[in-house]
Amino acid sequence: MWTREQLEALLDERVLVFDGAMGTELYEQGFGFERAFDGLNLTHPNVVRRVHRDYVNAGAHVLTTNSFGANVLRLARSHFADQVAAINEAAVQLARSESEARPPHIRPLVAASIGPLGQPLAPIGRLTREAAADAYRTQMVAILRADPDFILLETFGDLEELKVAAGVLTELAPNAAFIASATFTEEAKTIFGNKPEEIVRVMTAAGAAAVGANCSTGPQALDPVLERMLKVPGARVMLSPNAGMPRLVDGRYVYVASPDYFAEWAVRVADLGVRAIGGCCGTKPAHIQRMADAIGIRAPHVLTVGKRREVDVSVAVEPIAAAGVPQTQTSSFERKLAAGEFVVSVELDPPRGVDGDRLVQGAILLKQAGVDAINIADSPLATARMSPLALAVLIKQQIDIEILLHVSCRDRNVLGLLSEAMGAHALSIRHLLCVTGDPPSLGDYPGSRGVFEVDSIGLLRTLQRVNEGEDANGKPLPFRTDFRLSCAVNPTAVDLDLEIERFHRKVDAGATYALTQPLYDPADLQRFVERAKPTIPLLVGVLPLRNARHAHFIHHEVPGMAIPEAIRERMNLAGPNGPEEGVAIGREFLTAVKPYVAGTYLMPPFNKFEMAIELLR
Repeated sequence: MWTREQLEALLDERVLVFDGAMGTELYEQGFGFERAFDGLNLTHPNVVRRVHRDYVNAGAHVLTTNSFGANVLRLARSHFADQVAAINEAAVQLARSESEARPPHIRPLVAASIGPLGQPLAPIGRLTREAAADAYRTQMVAILRADPDFILLETFGDLEELKVAAGVLTELAPNAAFIASATFTEEAKTIFGNKPEEIVRVMTAAGAAAVGANCSTGPQALDPVLERMLKVPGARVMLSPNAGMPRLVDGRYVYVASPDYFAEWAVRVADLGVRAIGGCCGTKPAHIQRMADAIGIRAPHVLTVGKRREVDVSVAVEPIAAAGVPQTQTSSFERKLAAGEFVVSVELDPPRGVDGDRLVQGAILLKQAGVDAINIADSPLATARMSPLALAVLIKQQIDIEILLHVSCRDRNVLGLLSEAMGAHALSIRHLLCVTGDPPSLGDYPGSRGVFEVDSIGLLRTLQRVNEGEDANGKPLPFRTDFRLSCAVNPTAVDLDLEIERFHRKVDAGATYALTQPLYDPADLQRFVERAKPTIPLLVGVLPLRNARHAHFIHHEVPGMAIPEAIRERMNLAGPNGPEEGVAIGREFLTAVKPYVAGTYLMPPFNKFEMAIELLR
């Protein structure tokens, strides 16, 4: 394997032309994006080898291995989870076999591709730096064993994750040659807000022979990124843009930037001082061939230090002042909660169909009964239901009552969660209950995959940032929100110490009040309050029982819930009078715990909202 000094010397000697997109070529061969492309190294090696051969024939000076996503976390989503080592070793061997088939004087180098893990690091996500390092270590050990010429860390949106990957490589092979490449938005920053010059400085200090940008967008949009990178003294820069933006044509994605356009761009940026040029999504052998022909064998254009100037960061990235959002008028729910008066919220589950009329009428009756707020769950127990936001709007169209909208991390990534939250804000929904969500295996579609890119703590932290005028990555936004954030807590958790620790983290992340899981024993709540010493208001959960069967189902089959044996026996004895007994039990419990809480969170089973009304009597 090459050393950093050897690769730097080559980059000082000539402009290198990398290959193009492996994924695009495999997609053209009929392999869908839902597949683990890296696994094709084992199942269809000849297809991968043919792609490498096409890029060699096109004149590429560097072949990039088909190992971008071959880490334990990404492969865990496929049936290749236990073949990380075999996939990475095969990736290097396949590229090496095509390289060594050429005469030595035109033999391309082999760069082992390593991409991000596909999960955000804590505190935005749940992936710890230690777990991330372990994942990279597993992949890199296999790659280093196969002996590529150098490593390409590419398409990173988070400098912190890139530093973790580079640190593991340095740990395993202290002087191994590598190039570090990030992906940038049209604002010339990574999605986590890192600036181009910051990426160059940090990764050069970490040992990268060159630092660059790849993927992102088309060539022209990388111009401001390139300008800022080149202003860092001593920078060796690599660029591999996409072939423009894709269009969907006859069911397939087509990238629009032509090979001739890429060739013109390659010559222009080489004249500006770029040391390595390639292509990412959508670039094909024809693009690489035209670039290689246009670049030829040329020495890089190296700017002298005297001609460089540092970027005036204060001018280049002056933050946008966040515009304030007019505060909505406080509701009776908020006024009572602030004044220490007892508040009542009732949960309604969205319908399993498209007709929400019954629930709207139920909300009207609940308001008339003195209920302060309506909770709307987000497909509880992973059952497919109407959008909670849609039901919230239907209710708000009919009555003026506070809506506590549940937002689950199960079905959306950070992008989708932010979109949902912004939509709720635009529709005057301010109270969001942030929950991690039930796993899909519990519900109607057990074979579907949960997203869980963040958990409830990450979601709280993200939405609190939006309240402060920043996006999930800390980048200034041109607006602020005024969400009132809440969280869930389970006083009967098996590991109560962990539950209390997470509860305090939720408070630190932005929760202003909490709603408990349904409880039946006042001692459970008292124990939790004594140990957790909550600093935010608690709304205690009460789920009236329908009958003995309902009680046994909750106790034995619903995760995180427990019903005392005495309560189950009362429901057994109630027989056909189960609903009345369930209401009585709920009323007794609520009376006992009222001194400890700021209100209650009633969850009538099967949307039997009349049970909630009866309990309140």
